Amino acid sequence: MILVTGGAGFIGANFVLDWLRQSDEAVLNVDKLTYAGNLGTLRSLADDSKHVFTRVDICDGEALRALFAKHQPRAVVHFAAESHVDRSIHGPAEFVQTNVVGTFTLLEAARNYWAGLDQAGKDAFRFLHVSTDEVFGSLSAEDPQFSETTPYAPNSPYSATKAGSDHLVRAYHHTYGLPTLTTNCSNNYGPYQFPEKLIPLMIANALAGKPLPVYGDGQNVRDWLYVGDHCSAIREVLARGKPGETYNIGGWNEKKNLDVVHTLCDLLDAARPKADGSYRDQITYVKDRPGHDRRYAIDASKLERELGWKPAETFETGLAKTVRWYLDHAQWVEEVQSGEYRNWVELNYAGRA
Repeated sequence: MILVTGGAGFIGANFVLDWLRQSDEAVLNVDKLTYAGNLGTLRSLADDSKHVFTRVDICDGEALRALFAKHQPRAVVHFAAESHVDRSIHGPAEFVQTNVVGTFTLLEAARNYWAGLDQAGKDAFRFLHVSTDEVFGSLSAEDPQFSETTPYAPNSPYSATKAGSDHLVRAYHHTYGLPTLTTNCSNNYGPYQFPEKLIPLMIANALAGKPLPVYGDGQNVRDWLYVGDHCSAIREVLARGKPGETYNIGGWNEKKNLDVVHTLCDLLDAARPKADGSYRDQITYVKDRPGHDRRYAIDASKLERELGWKPAETFETGLAKTVRWYLDHAQWVEEVQSGEYRNWVELNYAGRA
């Protein structure tokens, strides 16, 4: 069995679903079920005995120690995190608690469990920590892509807390010998993403006839990674990564935010045309996010060179799959758009016109 934290969130749920489609090994899914955790995403696993779900906060050390003792996982894949920059600006305390204190608490529980294993169990155990390219800060148009040796320079409460969790994971390997692995990924997109992030927000607003809010001049650049590719990369790192190492996971798809929105509008124009005009007519420029990093770009060549992984999807194929999924799963979108989510959108975009 493997233990997955945050397995009801966007990337974690995709990972759990992919894992159980491809493996007979069971998953212990640990999730607090905050606003972004959605058991509806895992509805297809309701009768799968290989999926064991438990609602636990990773800051609860006693509960984590009990789970390790009962289920004796051979590995931990740690997705659980507060992950939205805008939310971290409005309320940084939750990010410090979950991303830093939660990761520390999980590391302590894993270390205590690992220390009690026999030598073969210790050698086989892995703790894989899923992080972000945002810990490296911002790039100019001329700067080289982020590599595994790029100095950390986080610029938001979100990225600062993820940087702190990365440093804790590194320290637990070098101080205690815990066999850790860290991955730093670029912007994910795909099925089951909560509609506060750029791509699902634009799809939902476009179909609802609402404005498509683009921050600033829309020229901020991100590297886009299809979530299924991210999951396959994590499986490779878990299986063959070297303990103590970090691996960048990227899609080799640098795109300006405005270009992403234009492409989404064009795909929607083709798949579900409006009565008149284009979805591009709904684009609205709004006040920029404070401290908005200009460019992220991932150099994922180490992962390809050492483990043979590279993404299967181009941005065009991945985005087309994503749009089609959201069009086909309107009920899922409606279910996750709770009153809390609507209140959040009003808070974040109020006054940005």
